[in-house]
Parts: sequence; C-alpha cells; structure tokens
Amino acid sequence: MSNKKINYDFNLINKAFNIASEKHQNQTRKGSDIPYLIHLMDVASILFQFKASTDQVCAGFLHDTIEDTKSTYTEISALFGEDVARLVDGVTKLTNLQLSSSHTQQAENFRKLLIAMSKDVRVILVKLADRLHNMRTLEHMPQQKR
Repeated sequence: MSNKKINYDFNLINKAFNIASEKHQNQTRKGSDIPYLIHLMDVASILFQFKASTDQVCAGFLHDTIEDTKSTYTEISALFGEDVARLVDGVTKLTNLQLSSSHTQQAENFRKLLIAMSKDVRVILVKLADRLHNMRTLEHMPQQKR
C-alpha cells in the first residue's frame, strides 16, 4: 500500500453509516445473530485499508441497500451523488448473477467483471472488499455453502 494521504469527507461517510444503520436496522447476517451493520462496517474498514476514496467507502456502507432494502438508485443518488449511486448499483449488478452451468457462469462472471471495470474500476474494489469480508466470516455458513 502506498503512503498516499486521502482527504476523506467524513461528514458524507458518517451520513452513509447512518443511512446504512437505518436501512438495515433489524437485519442480521445469514447463519448468525450478528447485526448486518457489522458486515457493512467491516467492508468500509477494508476499503479504508485499501486507501479507497470517500465515494468507495460510502458505497461500502451502502453496497446492499438497493438489493436488500426498499432503497432505490434515485434515493442513493439524491443523498450521496451520482458517483456513489453508480458504485452501489455496479456492486449490485455484479452480485446478482445466477446461471445454470458452471462454464456459462464463469464466462458471464468475467464478462460482467470487464463491463464493470470499463464503466468504473472502483466498483471492483468495493466488491472485492465485500467478498473478502464474506470469506473471513464463512464459519457462520453451512458447510455445503462454504
């Protein structure tokens, strides 16, 4: 990691934390009683460690709001700006892939990855932080899902 200093907008990051906390208020992680907000905090923490931008950290807190709550792209855009909304939407689109054959699924995953990278490579970092935290908490998943 570089020693590059990032000037974070902590007011915007705090706002993302508060919205995430409100939207995921009664949700828990699958297979545990751990509040879902902890996952979002850990994803944002990983993004801080990667020296990601303010928009990416906000997207880390918000990455599941469109998918798992009643939040919309328009709402996220109005509250946080178009860049954060696009990042959240991009992570959601990378997540929502379900195909039948493993060959088709792998090819489609690569295609979606390339498309996401061509639109905004920052989406990939947010998704990787999400996946990294998911991998760190596999003990809460049933054996066959691990």
